[in-house]
Amino acid sequence: MSSRQQAASGRPIPNALTIAGVDPSGGAGILADVKAMSALGAYGCAVIAALTAQNTQGVTGISAVQPAFVGQQIDTLFADVRIDAVKIGMLGQQPVIQVVAEKLAKWAPAHVVLDPVMVAKSGDLLLERDAVGAMREALLPQATLLTPNLPEAGVLLEERPVETVKEMRRVAERLRNKLAHSGERWVLVKGGHLPGNDTIDLLHDGDRMIELPGHRIETVNTHGTGCTLSAALAALLPQTGDVPEAARRAKAYLTEAIRHAERLSVGSGHGPVHHFHAWW
Repeated sequence: MSSRQQAASGRPIPNALTIAGVDPSGGAGILADVKAMSALGAYGCAVIAALTAQNTQGVTGISAVQPAFVGQQIDTLFADVRIDAVKIGMLGQQPVIQVVAEKLAKWAPAHVVLDPVMVAKSGDLLLERDAVGAMREALLPQATLLTPNLPEAGVLLEERPVETVKEMRRVAERLRNKLAHSGERWVLVKGGHLPGNDTIDLLHDGDRMIELPGHRIETVNTHGTGCTLSAALAALLPQTGDVPEAARRAKAYLTEAIRHAERLSVGSGHGPVHHFHAWW
């Protein structure tokens, strides 16, 4: 349902929050998140958790945001704005992870989509190594939907990345066991790193194991795909109320954003996907 249709039906337009880092090129991070949220009928809000000097070719620098100020941003926003879903992306440092975890526990948003951002498309490290443990212990239990790719899943489980759909099923089960046992909790293991032309994702809630099929699109313009998918999920979950439906729609949106990415001309490296492919 579009935002125009929502208004006509009397349903409030959802407010979706991204807590993540800034990519000045606009292909990933908060700028990409707000674009995806806007394209999918949600009002995007943002809390800046990290700063990067970055373009389509790589990351040349990272500057931390003071953890106390990250917490102040979250408290100030929640005190005034109804937040229907939260997407968590690049946090960078252990102290920031701890503050975000504390504020999520305080405000208890209905939907928390955790994209465990660790490495940029260029290969640059975006999460300090000593912060991985804090993510496992403080954030995973609060996620209602975890969205790792295969390398990230390997890091979270402290094992090598898997290479087959069969192995992905075991990974999805093990990651689901790391989430809280109460309430509706899901893991979406993304298969974009699988060999071959298929890009199968697995969605698991501890009971159902749902395959989301896809086919690889040959393009270098894949910067920010993980950010875009998790932001799309945060936009769609309050509108659908159904995780599998939101996941299918989010993947379909991302697929078309990748398919139309060559209509843009941004940088000379891994270009961004086209978030507004349905608009312009």
